[in-house]
Amino acid sequence: MSHVVTIEEPQAKPDVSQPRCGVKSGAWGHVSSSRMYDFLYDPLFILSSEKDHKQADVQATMIRSKLRKVPRFRAMFSNLIHYPRYSVYWSKADPVPAFVRREWKGQEEKHREALQQLATTDTSFQMPKEVYEDPEVTGRNRYKYFERPFLPFLEQMPLNVVFETTKIEAYTFPPASPDYPPSPSKCTVGTQTAYRDAEVQTDPYSPEYVVCQDSIPELLTLATLTWGRGLPAGQAEVEMIERAREKRAWEATLPPLSDTAQFEKRRRMMNVMERKEWAFREQEIEKLQEIRLEVLKQLLKKRDENQNEVNTKHLNAQWSKLQEAKEAKLAQIQRAHVSAIRKLMGKGKNIEGKLERRNIIKDYSDYASQVYGPLSRLGRFPDNNSEDFVVKNLYLNTYEGLVELESCLPDFVTQPRIRPPKPKVTTTKAGFLKRVARMDHELAEVHKVLLEKKNKVLEPKKPPRFLQRKLIPQPRLPTPTLEMGSNEEEDIEMAVIYLQKLLRGRVVQNMMFEGKEKRLELIQELRTSHALQEDDRLVKKAEKQVTLALQRQRNLHEHKVSLVENHLAGLEGRVLADMFDFLSKELVRLQEERRIHAFAMLAERQRRMREAEESGRRQVEQRRLREEDQIFKEVLKVHQSTVTSYLEDIILNTEENTAEEQARAEIEKVAKEINDIAYEMESRRTQLQSEEIVAELVYSFLIPEVQKNFVKEKVRNAQRKHVLAAHQVIHRQTEAMLRQNFAEQKQDEVPDTDNLPEEGQFREEETQNEENS
Repeated sequence: MSHVVTIEEPQAKPDVSQPRCGVKSGAWGHVSSSRMYDFLYDPLFILSSEKDHKQADVQATMIRSKLRKVPRFRAMFSNLIHYPRYSVYWSKADPVPAFVRREWKGQEEKHREALQQLATTDTSFQMPKEVYEDPEVTGRNRYKYFERPFLPFLEQMPLNVVFETTKIEAYTFPPASPDYPPSPSKCTVGTQTAYRDAEVQTDPYSPEYVVCQDSIPELLTLATLTWGRGLPAGQAEVEMIERAREKRAWEATLPPLSDTAQFEKRRRMMNVMERKEWAFREQEIEKLQEIRLEVLKQLLKKRDENQNEVNTKHLNAQWSKLQEAKEAKLAQIQRAHVSAIRKLMGKGKNIEGKLERRNIIKDYSDYASQVYGPLSRLGRFPDNNSEDFVVKNLYLNTYEGLVELESCLPDFVTQPRIRPPKPKVTTTKAGFLKRVARMDHELAEVHKVLLEKKNKVLEPKKPPRFLQRKLIPQPRLPTPTLEMGSNEEEDIEMAVIYLQKLLRGRVVQNMMFEGKEKRLELIQELRTSHALQEDDRLVKKAEKQVTLALQRQRNLHEHKVSLVENHLAGLEGRVLADMFDFLSKELVRLQEERRIHAFAMLAERQRRMREAEESGRRQVEQRRLREEDQIFKEVLKVHQSTVTSYLEDIILNTEENTAEEQARAEIEKVAKEINDIAYEMESRRTQLQSEEIVAELVYSFLIPEVQKNFVKEKVRNAQRKHVLAAHQVIHRQTEAMLRQNFAEQKQDEVPDTDNLPEEGQFREEETQNEENS
């Protein structure tokens, strides 16, 4: 969502505090990426709410890229992925200085509005006076009071100066702040804004209007036109305005509706006007159709051109592809041809097919052999490890190292000091003119003559014999003049103009001096080649002949010395070659003999190790098979005993449940009969009979319970000896089996005494099993 805020000066204030031109701030969404911090810097950039301020801040943060590329000097020209040319790091620098406020500027406006509302409601509250700063019309804000005039018939016009209007009351400036020293009364300041120019404004400002009573201005008929939709006005808008004026004039000539006598005339006039409007509308439709037809023709033509261009590109791409395939095929054939020729030449050197030994001395004496220049097709790449010779320095390969190295450098390296050149002395101590100055004077005269010939004005033409028409130029507007207030200001202006002239002259002098310094060698060469006398030329020629004779003698001597050295080197090389050949052959024989002996010892040792490993694996496999057989037998026994006990438990549980159900039924039946007899006896018994019944009940309940417990203890004691016998038989066999397994393991490896079961452990397990049973 965009917001456009228009700032308009109030009518009561003078034009000193703000420039005359209307200022319009654009929305945050339409700001260029190069001016993303206008909402912080520009005082005329206003956002409607704090939410928009946050959005502008986020957008500026997203636009500004914090990624910086630091080149790697070791692989600066590399195109490989694993050797990048640069490294990317995250920059923590903030482009906005710390003293710039990042808060929303509308808070101050809200505070001012709250104070105004408080002043309207509370009469005792005094509104603080607004103190305006010095506008500095003649200082740094002077550029705000210039305006480019709009002259449609004149193209090149100077800037129009807008002066401040006269004021009735003198403007009182606020007192200077004691924190800053007072500025001088006279100074020349030239500034250039870095925040906003007139060319980057958005839509022009359209002021509001107030219509007086009983008046309908003609200008309000154009209120619907806006910038980009009718404004600035063109030929079509001017025709529309003329038609609207004609229609208003026609409406004024219509008879009123209240006059019934002229009603027929009004109807005829309206019919005629309606036919005219329909005819005009048809003309407009025809024009639009013609324009659309022309646009359609252009689009079709453009489409055909684009299609032809695409077809041409396709044909060129196909032709390039076929040409590349052809070149590749030719290159392949050429490589095969070269390879075949090379093989034929190699076979031609050795037609008989004899095996020749390598001549090491010949290889090392010939600098064109494979020793000095190996071929890449044979698998040798001399530049494979060239990176080992690259200088690797922390101060040159990393950004931190460069920063540290720069901090160690003295100030005059990073901050060069420019010293003004001293004027050259053109005269000697005796008062004579130097040769250099005389040559400069001569060169200056030659340059002056050349410039005169170059800029020579042609002779004026002869006056015409017949009269010619002389056009009278159109008079220009009067040039605005600037009236100085006092002589002091005029003197200051003249001083500034004189200073500008001095600076321009000094710049021209420096340019000429730099050109002379750049071409000093050329000037000296011209002097040495063209300014010599005849005697000097003869001396130079004699010196040249002597130098050439000395060079020829030195070359002859060097040639003789090189021939002697080559002969001696050849003799020494033959002797050394024979000796080195014998030594190299003996060395190769000894190395081969030792290698074969080492291979035989390694093979014998490996054979013995494999036999030992195979025997160990065979024993382990046999022992594992025996253990698995025994485990399988024990598992089968356990499964059989488990099935038997499971079936016995099911049968016993079924019998117990059936007996319990039958007993419950019989008990309920007997209880019912006993209850009937008891109720009948209860109705007829005496006190003595009641005591006898109680005694019989106590005897029948207590005595059978004691007998039942005694019988259970007797049965448990009788079964205990059978359980103990069964446990002893089972654990004795288990103990014998485990001891047998450990005895077998002891034959192959050292037994682990901590893991062997002890006899006491078996006894404890037997006792625990007996108690559980």
